[in-house]
Amino acid sequence: MTTNETMQPTQTPKKTVGILIFNEVEVLDFAGPFEVFSLADGGSENKEADQVFNVVTIAQYPTTIFARNGLQVVPDYHFGNHPKLDVLVVPGGYGAQFIALHNPEVIAWILAQAQQVELTLSVCTGAFLLAQAGLLDGKLATTHWQRVATLTQQFPAIEVQSNVRYVDASDAEMNLVTAAGISAGIEASLYCVSKLTSPAIANASAKRMEYDFQI
Repeated sequence: MTTNETMQPTQTPKKTVGILIFNEVEVLDFAGPFEVFSLADGGSENKEADQVFNVVTIAQYPTTIFARNGLQVVPDYHFGNHPKLDVLVVPGGYGAQFIALHNPEVIAWILAQAQQVELTLSVCTGAFLLAQAGLLDGKLATTHWQRVATLTQQFPAIEVQSNVRYVDASDAEMNLVTAAGISAGIEASLYCVSKLTSPAIANASAKRMEYDFQI
């Protein structure tokens, strides 16, 4: 081993966070988690090199996504070419409950990824997509307060919780977190960062975002 090799710090490979996006996805549902996971780092001066997560967006096809209220987003990857994921984020919005929910390919992809990743997080009505994939049966879960009753009625096997920001239904087989509506996805993402790394990293990320969060 050379002297230069000896002095090189050992870097832990970044975990890849894949955020599913689709037409009519709620903007903050995916942008909030994107910001949280992107900011998480080990605390050194070299923030980019010290980032814990590599965050990418994934759509079914390699075409521009029209998010809620007209925001256009070009996905980094599509179902056929994305890298192996360590974390899956499933956002909500009108497009989740009324479009993606009825797309068998999207549901099958979510199920396949959830069975492989280290942690799955849904935000808002993204819980409906996890439910459709059978991932929430027999588990506690939450969603946007306006859709709690609907989720309960459509998926009676789920123990739907109201008046909570997020629910951790992880067990020995799967790490699974569901968040309530929109901004709750930021808080749930910070919680997931603490779960995957440390409370210190999550708290530091929240402080940089000026988000009122402490774990």
